[in-house]
Amino acid sequence: MPFGKAFREAGPKGRLALLLSCWFGAGLVPRAPGTAGTAAALPAVLLVHAAGPAAGLAITAGFAALAIWGAGVSARVLGTEDPGEVVSDEVAGFMVALYLLPFTWTFLAGGFVLFRLLDILKPFPIRRLERLPGGTGVVLDDVAAGILANLILRGLRALLGAP
Repeated sequence: MPFGKAFREAGPKGRLALLLSCWFGAGLVPRAPGTAGTAAALPAVLLVHAAGPAAGLAITAGFAALAIWGAGVSARVLGTEDPGEVVSDEVAGFMVALYLLPFTWTFLAGGFVLFRLLDILKPFPIRRLERLPGGTGVVLDDVAAGILANLILRGLRALLGAP
């Protein structure tokens, strides 16, 4: 079902899930909605960074749980398993990709490119997570891509002796 029609016909819970899942419209861009969703995640990444380690982890975990709920409800409302408009999974994944890394242009750009690449290619075992039911499969593969991106960035940082 088209997003606009689904939004009009959904109840309050469905509308809230759709609004969150499309990350307030980022997922509605006609080309590369996942990339747009990742770019639109920058305020969330900044919030996690500013919150500090413990609060940042709580925010990231809470958002991932909310994204799982929203993606599951949105998939049912839209009548498709993994709707392209749902980009809250990219937001969660990008939050994880940059967790506890320096908030610099180098890490932002590197994390963005690396996360998107891993999210698109879905190397083993990331692709297997996509098979999980409902919003869990939609979100957890992106969280796994974020974890892998974070580990690669940390490895590069240590290898290059970067601060």
